[in-house]
Amino acid sequence: MKFLVRERVFDIGDDFWVTDEEGAKVFLVDGKAMRLRTTFELKAPDGTELMTIRKKLFKVRDQMRIERDGDTVATVRKRLVNPLRDKLLVDVADGPDWEVTGDFLGKEFVIGDEHGTVAVVSRKWFRIRDTYAVDVNTHRGDIGGDPALVISVAVAVDALTADADEDEDGED
Repeated sequence: MKFLVRERVFDIGDDFWVTDEEGAKVFLVDGKAMRLRTTFELKAPDGTELMTIRKKLFKVRDQMRIERDGDTVATVRKRLVNPLRDKLLVDVADGPDWEVTGDFLGKEFVIGDEHGTVAVVSRKWFRIRDTYAVDVNTHRGDIGGDPALVISVAVAVDALTADADEDEDGED
């Protein structure tokens, strides 16, 4: 199932809706302003909090923790050494770990594990400039078919890679 996400809205304090292909509101991503660390809450349309996504401070490599009901369900980590291609790792609490590879800044990447594709993220499917899609493999019977978790991972990937792009721009 494809979900539509507006691009570059993952700045702290920005709130936005994630919709399905028909335009129905499925998730609200609530960016929390005035926090010491980058924090987002993924909410159902009725306002019920489903996931909390927050950057872990004081780590050797950047990472974001995804929590459900106070328990960590996944941690998205940057690789220490990135010799051949862009890659992030997702430590999943109740399943095999995921690997995220592709062009993060261009919003063209794949999330997968030992059982196959979890989701494909692509800007190419849509002509709307500020939109990209997260195509979640909802046919999976494991945690990889959980749209809330997969959207949370996409939010974390975007936040982590946006930070890297800003760091590189600041060094020039």
